[in-house]
Amino acid sequence: MNHPRIGIRPTIDGRWGGVREALEEQTMNMAKSAAKLISENLRYPDGEPVEVVISPTTIGGGGEAAICEEYFAKENVVGTLTVTPCWCYGTETMDLNPNTIKAVWGFNGTERPGAVYLAAVMAAYAQRGLPAFSIYGTEVQDKDSSGITKDVEKKILDFARAAVGVGIMKNKSYVNIGAVSMGIAGSVVNVDFLQKYLGMRTEWVDMTEVLRRINLEIYDPEEYKKALAWVKENCKEGYDTNAGKKFPEVITKSRFIPDDKQWEFCVKHALIVRDILYGNPKLNDLGWHEEALGRNAIAGGFQGQRMWTDWLPNADFTEAIMASGFNWNGKKMPTPFATENDTLNGVAMMFGWLSTGKAPIFSDVRTYWSPEAVKRVSGKELSGYAKNGIIHLINSGASCLDASAAAKDEKGNGTMKEWWNLTEADIQACCEATDWCRANYEYFRGGGFSSHFRTAAEMPVTMIRVNIVEGVGPTLQVIEGHTCVLDEAVHKTLDERTDRTWPTTWFAPKIGVGAADSVYNVMAKWGANHGATVEGHVGDRLLTLASMLRIPVAFHNVEEERIFRPHSFNGFGTADLEGQDYRACAYYGPLYK
Repeated sequence: MNHPRIGIRPTIDGRWGGVREALEEQTMNMAKSAAKLISENLRYPDGEPVEVVISPTTIGGGGEAAICEEYFAKENVVGTLTVTPCWCYGTETMDLNPNTIKAVWGFNGTERPGAVYLAAVMAAYAQRGLPAFSIYGTEVQDKDSSGITKDVEKKILDFARAAVGVGIMKNKSYVNIGAVSMGIAGSVVNVDFLQKYLGMRTEWVDMTEVLRRINLEIYDPEEYKKALAWVKENCKEGYDTNAGKKFPEVITKSRFIPDDKQWEFCVKHALIVRDILYGNPKLNDLGWHEEALGRNAIAGGFQGQRMWTDWLPNADFTEAIMASGFNWNGKKMPTPFATENDTLNGVAMMFGWLSTGKAPIFSDVRTYWSPEAVKRVSGKELSGYAKNGIIHLINSGASCLDASAAAKDEKGNGTMKEWWNLTEADIQACCEATDWCRANYEYFRGGGFSSHFRTAAEMPVTMIRVNIVEGVGPTLQVIEGHTCVLDEAVHKTLDERTDRTWPTTWFAPKIGVGAADSVYNVMAKWGANHGATVEGHVGDRLLTLASMLRIPVAFHNVEEERIFRPHSFNGFGTADLEGQDYRACAYYGPLYK
């Protein structure tokens, strides 16, 4: 992976003859401290530490700004963090590159006016139409202080994390395998959105390409043997909802792959889909040079229903294992991969994954259960996080296995981890917590297997959705809350009212904050039938990322004090932050317009 980097710009008072010389060490130490903070705390999606470069010179004016810019241009710098403890010449030292994400950290100390420079350069950025993030600590520090206060740390990391996410997406591809599934609007891929807002290429691959590769054996035969053996050992079969049923001829005639060959087909499907997205040098060795190249993907989706699933095994195994933090080769980078080719939810999965390093969950936002309704059907009352009602997140067996929450944190609690922190014990536990149910033939005539588990821990999580609204463009919804572990009898009663072969996550939104005034309204105002969920309360990270991409956030429950957007957004109104966000994003337009 060609890693996008963060570039640190140490700016300084340009007056030689005592002033500048006295500030060189302190200014460069600020840059080094920021670089150390970022590289020690943030990772790329591939697990490597985020790379930071520092300008070869402090920047006192336009000449040195040009030296820095020339250096950064060779270093794949996507975001710049300007740092200073002192007054500098604003328009002479600012980053004027329209293609970088910008932040400025002005040191809060009384001896030198770093805050004055920060205010001056923020005014300059606003006048020049270049949104920039302002970083300023709440506490005054002594002039010789080398530490970074906690509030400044958070803002630097939030900025750098989101800027790296912007850089990771740029020039990558979203690969649509198939087309529109069952008329779902989210799977009508919007190429303008992907190109202009995310900087991404859109790729299309017909589903027949998967059949071609299966029939011509365009996959690594040795890896296929390894993957199939792993599946036989770790993917135990569960409940068969078809047992004892008599199906009409239209269903029985549609069963094309024999039952005893279905796992073999599903494993080949998973290998091939991965190779389509990323390529595989082993294919080159087998004489398939074009196929070995892949599509330079970062995310993708599979249409499945119904042209595929009416006669072939569904893609649930592929979708679940692509999105998981492990497979038959051990722990690996998750791939945001959308069921039913819901590209907009695939993008939501990608945003969540880039913000956490953790596997994203794809779900139907299926049912709102009020406390009264639960009491009526189960005879029991909800409590804890669930006391105000819950939302049933469930999908056709395509959710990542990490969502079982069988991995354990240092206290022994169930959780979801960054994929690079998964242990062999975590992987085994997730496999043991999941069984694979034969697909319901009434839905999936061709068969297949669905991952089946329930999220077995109460964790902080964030649910995400990207929507496109005519007249507005793309918008983002972000709702924080918790997963819930229900009483066994309550879970069974509620879960078996829908398809019991699918994975379940019970979600309780955090209410009373922002737009989330009730659990019911979270369900009622959700923008589509699908949502993506990641572990952690990371709504603030997502709002920062959205502001960089100029995507307004339409519905969220992130506390106001946690929101970090470019300073110039304040010029679009301060009393109504949601309206401010909309107006600023509309004015600045997409990042790659």
